[in-house]
Parts: sequence; structure tokens; C-alpha cells
Amino acid sequence: MTATLIEKPAQGVVLKNISWQTYESLLQDLAEQPGVRLTYDRGTLEIMTPLAPHEKYSELLGNFVEVVTDELNQEICSLGSLTCKREDLARGLEPDKCFYIKNEDLVWNKEQIDFNQDPPPDLAIEIDITSSSIDRLTLYASLGVPEVWRYDGTRLIIYQLEENGYVEADVSRTFPFLPQTEIMRFLDLRKTTKEKALLRLFRRWVKSQIE
Repeated sequence: MTATLIEKPAQGVVLKNISWQTYESLLQDLAEQPGVRLTYDRGTLEIMTPLAPHEKYSELLGNFVEVVTDELNQEICSLGSLTCKREDLARGLEPDKCFYIKNEDLVWNKEQIDFNQDPPPDLAIEIDITSSSIDRLTLYASLGVPEVWRYDGTRLIIYQLEENGYVEADVSRTFPFLPQTEIMRFLDLRKTTKEKALLRLFRRWVKSQIE
């Protein structure tokens, strides 16, 4: 079967008729290039290179999770852009950030995670400033990721997995005291507040909620 270029979105390309074996080979070949993201959906492969704003907000939201779990004295397993894939589903993707929280104890000491046996991350972070051509939420749902935070540069949406797919939520299920409005407020502050100062403000707010 011949691979076909079907689209060329900003900072990436989409190829059709790509075998699972080719996808696996590319994952290995590009393993040392952390700036490249591969998304695979039943023969369609998207290769994207995130821009600076994408990385900025990915790091910031990841830091928010680190602050919250630190203040809760809660162990987590932070696995960054871990490749989440299952050959039986013919689907795979790399979150911008992902975390094991509820299921941290099941994976913290594993060198390799097998998604045929191990649980998916409890929380994934998606920065969608440069829109994907593949419906990544469908992939997350098929893998069983319970919660996804998705930020498009202007709006943060918390998605929670239900029986028929994801539904939007006002409050994080992972951190029940953390509403979408507060996460969004601190994301907006990033436009006028430097990073370390913002994280100090966020930590202070978290402490006020849990004390």
C-alpha cells in the first residue's frame, strides 16, 4: 500500500495509508527528537512540530499539576509526552503532558508501560493552539484516559470520560476543588505575570483551598 500525503497543516503533515509497523519505526527513529509529535489513527499519521506558545502553556499547565499534588502531598508519576498506543486499536498519540495520579502506584517503578495491561494516564494535557487534523479526543477516549485538559490559546476545557465519550465539566474530577474558571484565570495571568511569580500566586491559591 502506498503512503499518500492528504494534508499539510501548519507545522506538520498528514499521511494516509501508513501501516502500524511504519508508525512504530518512526516512533523509534524520532525518539531522540522530543519536539516532534506523532498521532496515528487506523492508517492516518499526523506529524507535528509544536511552536513556542504551545510549549509555554504545556509547561505551565504541567507545573500547575505539580503544584497541586505537591500541596496535597500526593504522589504522582509524571510521564511528559509518553507515547500512548495500542496495536489492537490501531491508535496512538503523545500527550503534551500526562500524569498517573490515582493509578500512580501501579506504574511508578515500571521501565515500560504496556497499554494492553496497564491503565492509561489519569490526566492528559492537550495544547491545541495549532489544531490537529485528527480528532485526538476520540483517541484518548478509546485508550480510556479519564480526564483531559485542553487549551486552545483562549479557552480551557476540562473533559471527563463517560460511557459515551467525553463531556465538558466545570470542575476537575482529579482535583475536585479545582474549577475550570480558576485554571483559566491563572492562564490569563500568564500574559501579564512572569512564570515564577505566577506559580507562587497559584500555590498560594491552592493552599487557601485545601487548608
